[in-house]
Amino acid sequence: MVIRLISERWPLYEIVFFDTGWEFPQMYDHIAKFEAFTGRTVTRLHPREAFDHKMCTKPIVRIKKSDPMHGQVYRFGNGWPSFARRWCTREKVDVIDAHCKDAMRYVGIAADEPERIKMRNYPLVGWGMTEADCLKMCFDLGFDWGGLYDYFDRVSCFCCSLKGLDDYRTLRRDFPPLWARMIEMGDNVRSAEGRRFHHGKTIRELDERFAREDEAEARQMTLGLCMANDQVEFQEGSEAE
Repeated sequence: MVIRLISERWPLYEIVFFDTGWEFPQMYDHIAKFEAFTGRTVTRLHPREAFDHKMCTKPIVRIKKSDPMHGQVYRFGNGWPSFARRWCTREKVDVIDAHCKDAMRYVGIAADEPERIKMRNYPLVGWGMTEADCLKMCFDLGFDWGGLYDYFDRVSCFCCSLKGLDDYRTLRRDFPPLWARMIEMGDNVRSAEGRRFHHGKTIRELDERFAREDEAEARQMTLGLCMANDQVEFQEGSEAE
């Protein structure tokens, strides 16, 4: 979107990126490549408090005045974000709102994402550009996000708890340092409820599930190899007779 805005000379005074601290390392290389390509500097915004702290260790105080524990700490950390409690998205929106104030904003929602369209300025929607159109344009210009789209259909925070199981399997298999960090992050969440990562399961429980799947697949492959060898030996024996 931004490249087309620049090429078509739309008014554009600042380009903003909200750095959660949970980005894929390739994203930082991508932004540097973008800055070199466009000659424009990207403003990095950050959470008011580190997301690891907000998730794991921040004292959470009861704010409802009618609550007997009003004003008291009742737990530490918000736990993993979820569909019902997307505190990470709320922080991103609040920080961007505070930075941009009343400035006109261009938001990169694509034309095939109608459920996300609200009262904003969406150039991609006006141009009729889908996510696939945007990716093709970027790939044609030499942007590849460090190969992330070879592994994932969409790229967000590496530890996003709103992904599908296949994305977590891929992360565990192909990005083991990031998966190991997710396990550590999950272990650092103090409350049992907050440690629930995906459909009530913790990261460690998902890791154990994936390990069992790997073992079952390995056994199946070994069994298939043994059966293939037995068939070869049977054929050789039949020919000898």
